[in-house]
Amino acid sequence: MELFILTITLIILAETTILVIKSRQKPFLNTNQKRKVYVDTSALMDPRLLAVAQTGFIGDEIVIPRSVTRELQLLADGKDSEKRLRARAGLDAVRELERVVYFNTTILNDELGRVQVDNRLIELANANHGLILTNDYNLQKVAETEHIDVLNLNELALAMRAEYLPGERTRVKVVSTGSNPHQGVAYLRDGTMVVIDNASNKVSQEVEIEFVKLNQTASGVMMFARLAHPQTSRNSRGATSEGRRQLFKKQKRNH
Repeated sequence: MELFILTITLIILAETTILVIKSRQKPFLNTNQKRKVYVDTSALMDPRLLAVAQTGFIGDEIVIPRSVTRELQLLADGKDSEKRLRARAGLDAVRELERVVYFNTTILNDELGRVQVDNRLIELANANHGLILTNDYNLQKVAETEHIDVLNLNELALAMRAEYLPGERTRVKVVSTGSNPHQGVAYLRDGTMVVIDNASNKVSQEVEIEFVKLNQTASGVMMFARLAHPQTSRNSRGATSEGRRQLFKKQKRNH
């Protein structure tokens, strides 16, 4: 009898634990359900927003609370000339977003009251299981503590940035000759093709190269490089590409 009671108790405890864990997780969202994206002031003042929106990547429904546009108006009338210009561009972006065909743009007539704009965005996203689009590092961290998904244009730019920039170096294996007799072809880890000048005789060899040009189109990225000179050769991979990422993260935290 005691064994039976102990078994029942353990089952109840296990079920209670599972319910507690589930209650702390994000609610399940139907993939067919449209999620609202709440845009803050910093994102609207970013000129990259329209370019990203016009590709259709944001999707779903854009919601711009009146509290956000009021904040833009205050900045547009302020004394800081730089913020004034960016805020006016942000107000123009609101009108342009309404013309984008990939999603609906809604201007929400919310009452701000004594609640700060950032807190209002968090309230709206929480209440409607929405996302927040922002470049504000502090707002992003607060939203994440509330288990709200955040879209950050700076993080998107970092993720889409080429792994290497002109002037940086790395080692690659030349796998074939190029379309021109003197060219060699190699590939980076992400599959990016690299055309190397004067490397047609280096097929099947590993060489150090220096990037000289980046050609980015809608179909992908192609990079052009030359053989690095041994006398100036240096292990710049960690001090350049990775270094840029660390510097970006540091600047983002300080911002």
